[in-house]
Amino acid sequence: MLDAAVVWMNDRGNTEQWGTTPYSQKPGGVARVERYMSENTPYIAELDGVAAGALVLDSGPSPQMPIAPAGEPERYVRLLVTNRQHAGLGIGAALLTHAAEETRRAGVALLRVDCWAGGGSKLVAYYERNGFTPTDHFLSASWPGQVLAQRVG
Repeated sequence: MLDAAVVWMNDRGNTEQWGTTPYSQKPGGVARVERYMSENTPYIAELDGVAAGALVLDSGPSPQMPIAPAGEPERYVRLLVTNRQHAGLGIGAALLTHAAEETRRAGVALLRVDCWAGGGSKLVAYYERNGFTPTDHFLSASWPGQVLAQRVG
C-alpha cells in the first residue's frame, strides 16, 4: 500500500510528501514498517478479504519528529494509508474512527496525528473533516508539517 501511495501521489504531482522512491526501496523503509507492526498497535481494514487500509497507533509521536510532547497521556496515529483501489469508500475515516474508539477505550482523552502540510494543506483538511483540530506547525527536513488533535473523552 505504501509503494502504491507514492505512485498515486506522484501521478498527481506530489513529489514532496514521500518523494519518488517506492517506500519499500527507501533506506530503512521496510524496517520501519516492521517496527510499526511489532512495536505499536496496527489495525488493518479489509474489504472482501483484501487489505484496504492500515493505521498504526502509538503512545506518542516518533522521536525523530520535532513535535512537542502533549503533556498528558495520548494515543498517536503514526501511520494511515489506504489502498488507492478503494479510494472514496471511507476506509481512512473508518480507521480514524476506530483509533478514536480505541483511545477512549484505553481511558485516554487525547488522540493526535501529524501530517504533511504542503500541497495546499489538503491532507490537513482531510483530518479536520475527520474531527481533528490543527494545533502546532513544524518543519522536518524542510518538510512542512501540521500536528492535529482530537478530544475523545
